[in-house]
Amino acid sequence: MPVAVSAPVSVWQLGGPLLEGPVWVRRDSALWFTDIKRHTIYRYDPANGAQASWEAPGQVGFVLPIAGGGFVAGLKQGLYRFDPADGSFTTICDPEPGHPGNRLNDGTVDPSGRLWFGTMDDAEEDASGAIYRLGAEGRCVAESELCCITNGPALSPDGRTLYHTDTGGGFIYACDVSDEGRLSNRRLFAHIPNEEGYPDGPTVDAEGCVWTGLYKGWAVRRYSPAGELLETVKFPVSAITKIAFGGPDLKTVFCSTAAKHLTPEEAANEPGAGDLFRFEVSVPGLPGHEIRIGV
Repeated sequence: MPVAVSAPVSVWQLGGPLLEGPVWVRRDSALWFTDIKRHTIYRYDPANGAQASWEAPGQVGFVLPIAGGGFVAGLKQGLYRFDPADGSFTTICDPEPGHPGNRLNDGTVDPSGRLWFGTMDDAEEDASGAIYRLGAEGRCVAESELCCITNGPALSPDGRTLYHTDTGGGFIYACDVSDEGRLSNRRLFAHIPNEEGYPDGPTVDAEGCVWTGLYKGWAVRRYSPAGELLETVKFPVSAITKIAFGGPDLKTVFCSTAAKHLTPEEAANEPGAGDLFRFEVSVPGLPGHEIRIGV
């Protein structure tokens, strides 16, 4: 039976060029996400509709919570500690000082409290990005082959499998994760032909199924742990960048979308592009984790 039980609807009309990185933060029962091209961090409280935003000092791909308070923000310049109380950003590290054309794009936290994130060529031309983890000593360690546009990573429920995406090629890969946080045995999990849309940020639910937004694909897809396509949720907009499970039962799916790829004529026919969407599901997501290592 389908797990999506309602159609996607817009809940925050932002019209953003590139919304990304939605994450449900349990400690304040709110959704956090970014607009990369507007250099903005957003917070949305679905219980009362409250909306807040902060200006970032550069392109920002994700914000993820730190144990004890605050967030790590992934900016073009590297990792920063972000304090929403005063809007300050404090440098943690730059994973790629030799690649000034790259930026950080997407991230997640594993059950051990390790931060994982990807980098990419901001011009979307060169295979110069990679998947990194933040080590205990505050050093960023590359754990994947080079890629032009990385997305993900995302973790299986037990944290032993990591999924990451080569968006341009349409490939979603699975890797084994060791106790020390090393990746091995990379294998193809799923391939999506470009004409069907480009796989963007992946997310995993409580059954271990992998959800991916489709950029220029008008949909979100759900795959079994074996890589079998189980369900497609259609959207009224063409570019869905990532989903996050939220709400008290983790059965509300929040979806970031984008509008930067649209011509003025296309944008006129796609009024919800760049908005924050939501729909309901019968299978919950996984509880989020806080960063405990390297910060």
